[in-house]
Amino acid sequence: MTKRVLVALGGNAIKKADEIGTAEEQLRNVRKTCKNLIQLVKMGYQLIITHGNGPQVGNLMIQQEEAEDRVPPQPLDILGAMTQGQIGYMLQQTLQNMLRAEGIGKPVVTVVTQVLVDKNDPAFNNPTKPVGPFYNKDEAEKIARNKGYIIKKIKPGEGRVYRRVVPSPDPIKVIEGDAIRAMVEEGMIVIATGGGGIPVVEEHGELKGVEAVIDKDLASEKLAEVVKADILLILTDIDKVRLNYGKPNEKPLDKMTLEEAKKYYSEGHFLPGSMGPKVLACIRFLEWGGEKAIIADLERAVEAIKGEAGTLIYRGS
Repeated sequence: MTKRVLVALGGNAIKKADEIGTAEEQLRNVRKTCKNLIQLVKMGYQLIITHGNGPQVGNLMIQQEEAEDRVPPQPLDILGAMTQGQIGYMLQQTLQNMLRAEGIGKPVVTVVTQVLVDKNDPAFNNPTKPVGPFYNKDEAEKIARNKGYIIKKIKPGEGRVYRRVVPSPDPIKVIEGDAIRAMVEEGMIVIATGGGGIPVVEEHGELKGVEAVIDKDLASEKLAEVVKADILLILTDIDKVRLNYGKPNEKPLDKMTLEEAKKYYSEGHFLPGSMGPKVLACIRFLEWGGEKAIIADLERAVEAIKGEAGTLIYRGS
């Protein structure tokens, strides 16, 4: 039986932390990413793909602000839609070219996806989602002072560990879920819920975009439920999940049960702006009924799906 895998691509699939984000850089990273994805297709897995957009939407926000005296700036939900189109186009075209080269006749489609959130979600009063470039402490303080941004330290240590943060409400429902599921059932590779989806609320029976960025991994889990995925594969720039991350007693984990994951999560081992949502997404996926969840390095996707890399999270006996 063909296993259905929801692959959630981290930001390093498109832009590395030390890059400025040119189109050439991003396409080069996308090609490397898609080589791994094609291997999964050749192994017989059915893929549904999601991706982050933090660097891209953050850069668009800077462009909007710097040119606001010449071009009307667009709200954050519109910027999210723009990055869905941008990144979806790059992934879609690259996959199409590679599939064609392998003689695999499988359609690839990108869906501009909205995700419903609660307009009263407390996250609107406590921004936590990193967007845009990394800053050092001096840069962060200057930009916060001059621009009014909310900037937080999102990694342990010193140096460029600060980023701007925006509200990140919890996803409730994938609006285009029925259409996406139908495409998956027809055997298409679907790229959807990019950047966590465009956040929308419902008012008087109508959908309306809001200024926020939904966490990509939590939205990916919602999509995994919609398409009835067997496996949730979260690919990032970390080889394994770690306890006591950044501390002298740091410990990498090869695997953990659902109950262990819930325990470690409640103890605060995973930072809210990075590993926390990834582990929470895995917990929700397994509680929903998923077979297993894996968090692994992007460049070791094939080994991870074989159980030879990353951190496996499973329900246990």
